[in-house]
Amino acid sequence: MKKHTSNSPAVIDEQRRQFLGGSVGMGLVGAGLAAGLISGQAQAGTNAKKVDRMANYTADQLERVTQTLVAPPMVPKHDQVAKGKPKIVEVKLVIEEKQVELENGTKAWVCAFNGSVPGPLIVCHQHDFVELTLVNPKTNALAHNIDLHSATGALGGGELTLVSPGQEVTFRFKATKAGTFVYHCAPGGVMIPWHVAMGMHGAIMVLPRDGLKDADGNPVHYDKAYYVGEADFYIPKDDKGQYKSYPEIMGSMNEVLEVMKTLTPSHVVFNGAVGALTGKNAMTAKVGESVLFVHSQANRDTRPHIIGGHGDYVWAAGSFADAPQRDLETWMVAGGSACAALYNFRQPGLYAYVNHNLIEAIMKGAAAHIKVDGEWDDNLMVQIRKPTNIA
Repeated sequence: MKKHTSNSPAVIDEQRRQFLGGSVGMGLVGAGLAAGLISGQAQAGTNAKKVDRMANYTADQLERVTQTLVAPPMVPKHDQVAKGKPKIVEVKLVIEEKQVELENGTKAWVCAFNGSVPGPLIVCHQHDFVELTLVNPKTNALAHNIDLHSATGALGGGELTLVSPGQEVTFRFKATKAGTFVYHCAPGGVMIPWHVAMGMHGAIMVLPRDGLKDADGNPVHYDKAYYVGEADFYIPKDDKGQYKSYPEIMGSMNEVLEVMKTLTPSHVVFNGAVGALTGKNAMTAKVGESVLFVHSQANRDTRPHIIGGHGDYVWAAGSFADAPQRDLETWMVAGGSACAALYNFRQPGLYAYVNHNLIEAIMKGAAAHIKVDGEWDDNLMVQIRKPTNIA
């Protein structure tokens, strides 16, 4: 295991102790995985299936490209079908610890990749290499790292990326599996759920090199894509039932952890705040456009639903190696995963995109809007008679 040194305050040292084996939970996980990796090396290659030639390239043979990450719900520019050999995709994530407003003056401390909750969507193709630089500015108070569910080994990169304030680290992994995957901070012990509950998560989409396909192998194309990251927050209340706020990030920790133990979030939101994807921030589309929605939840199960629409193609488990399900009304996303769903809009108007636990959607904030422009089709829906008074 790679060792780290630090001259950071006691809280940073404790995070490192927990991550490197001092905490019971992380120590057992780390030791178990390390032992499994060592013993598994002897079996490497003996049961391997034949893979396509693109999988055989090594990083030193490949072109480098820099991906410009953007704040959700937007996604970075990308090709739906890969061109040529795999590439080394360079990305940079800068961690920002800050206080945000969840709704109507209710504030929460967040740890945000590139300043947004969720962090930006990363996009690459299967067999590409992702070279990720993680920056923890010296103005931050906590140590951080990144665990990418798309990566193989070393706790998804968590072992290789633990950085104290004032440090940065670069590591590279090969995107061997095609699909949508969560990434999140996992610095050890209770810091893992606390950092995730402070919004420190995002997603990566690894597209098949030949693009998305339906169950019959036909190409599936999308005109635009959006990334919706669902997050649960746990804000303590005072004796008067008012949400509390804290002047410093560490000041919130103990009381937030107590609320987290109840497994009852105070807020369940899309993209970092109640109403973050409504009104002027609503997603947009046109009649006839196919829109891909990538939806992640790092902590809790959720159930996306488009009110007035459907999932024409849904990769609910996130694996693009599997044939998509067709024509779903609602689809389940397991906590700690991301899914992809594609819908071709047939009618104009305002659509609600919600977590169909409607308590969480309406009362806790897990709702977004999609404004769709175009011509109405009476054949799909029409009002036969307007409301009239009953005699």
